[in-house]
Formats: sequence, C-alpha cells, structure tokens
Amino acid sequence: MDAIQALLTRRSRAQLNTPAPPPAVLEKAFACALRAPDHRMLRPWRYLVIQDEALAKLGDVFAAASLADKPDMEPAEIERMRKMPQRAPLIVVAITCHNEEGKVPRDEQVLSTGASVQNFLVALHAQGYSAIWRSGPMASHPRVMAALGLTVGETIAGFIYSGTGLVEPKPQAPLQQADFVREWRE
Repeated sequence: MDAIQALLTRRSRAQLNTPAPPPAVLEKAFACALRAPDHRMLRPWRYLVIQDEALAKLGDVFAAASLADKPDMEPAEIERMRKMPQRAPLIVVAITCHNEEGKVPRDEQVLSTGASVQNFLVALHAQGYSAIWRSGPMASHPRVMAALGLTVGETIAGFIYSGTGLVEPKPQAPLQQADFVREWRE
C-alpha cells in the first residue's frame, strides 16, 4: 500500500482480536513513528508495548486506580475497568517526555508525540493491522502513570490498542476540503 492510500484509508477500529502485529510489523511501525517532525531533535516521546499476561496486570492497575478514586465502586464497574486492556491483543502506550529546559514549547513537544503516534497508526494500517488511539481518565491517573514507570515531566499521550480488525468500518463520506481549508490573503 502506498503512503497516500494508507493515509486515505486508515480508520480507527475498536473491535480488535488476534493476531496482534508481530515483532517485524511493530519494528517497521516504530521506525515510522520515530520519523515524526521533531523541533530541535528532542525526541519527546517513548513507547511501552503491553501484551500477553501484562494486559491483565494493566487491568489490575486500572481497577486499583479506579477504586482509589471511588472506593464504593460497584463490582461490575471494577470488573469492566479490569477488562479494559483486554479489548485488544496488544497495547502500545505513547508517552510524551516533556523537556522544560530547551527552547521548544511544551505544546510543540505534545504535537510531535501526536505526529509520532499518527505515523505509527498509519504504518500499522499499511501493513494490514488495525488500531485505535484511546485516552480517558486512566491516561492521566497518577497511579497508572506510576505503575507504568513514568517519571517527572512525562505524560501518557494515549493507549494504542492494536490487533486484527473484527468488523469492517462503516463507509465514511469524504470530508469536503472547502469546509476546512481557506487561503489567507492580506
């Protein structure tokens, strides 16, 4: 699949199953992620790969974090939190590593991480795998961040759930460029 076709056809896929992208596919996808625009070459991102038994451990972390916030949580809700990471056979945690000492604004570092994640998503799609970029309360929860080993100045940009899509996405009408693109003139 060429780059333009990959960009035009990539879609988030929430229903994922095995097989997960194998190591060779992930290696290419990460190589693409590391080519994102990056002002002053800060490399303001890093990634964690979570699969197999580690998905259940991440579910335990999600459940414990949720219970810390709401000790009277219903058992069904606790179980839902515990199973969240098992919605896909592989999760990649995208982490922004903020550099506060340089001249690059924090927003640019966040955008660079987003560009890196986009490259990763498109590269997975181009190789025949599906993914969805998720965030939510667990992405900013201090207990989750600590359990995943984040350090001061790091934030979770999102959880990339990946695998093989179970259901073809519904057709999506193309957006009209005129609704989003204008030429500026003085």
